[in-house]
Amino acid sequence: MARFYQRHKVKAGVLFITALLVFWLAVAFQRSFLLLGDPEPVAKALGAGYLLLPCIGAWALIRELLFGARTEQMARRLGAEGGLPVDDLPRTPAGRIVRSAADAAFPAYQAEVEADPENWRGWFRLSCAYDAAGDRKRARRAMRDAAALYREHGAGTPS
Repeated sequence: MARFYQRHKVKAGVLFITALLVFWLAVAFQRSFLLLGDPEPVAKALGAGYLLLPCIGAWALIRELLFGARTEQMARRLGAEGGLPVDDLPRTPAGRIVRSAADAAFPAYQAEVEADPENWRGWFRLSCAYDAAGDRKRARRAMRDAAALYREHGAGTPS
């Protein structure tokens, strides 16, 4: 059981957070319908506004779960092809990647994307480089670009 948990602890965490969010969505829907059933116009307006929150929450949840699944699918594919970036950057005693080393490795990944901007593999590796350099916002944007190219050009395209 411990081995199973070690292999799937991220998925277990995602499942737990998803269950909490689904519970919140159900409660929010229920509360909004109670407010919509109230005869007061202000309560009806609040109920209508409150109904939007679970809709936005459900949209965000689905979007993030699909993003995670697509990222995992691309990582498995790159791993099978031997195309994942090698994790050989030096680390601090706390286990974090040394920023200057990540910055020094970054231009190679950027050049790969500039040479072939339609290849999802390059965007995936660039995302990993951004993440190693500590730029999570750009890492996420690059991974979204990789996922869009992966969907657009199909998973079966050769490198």
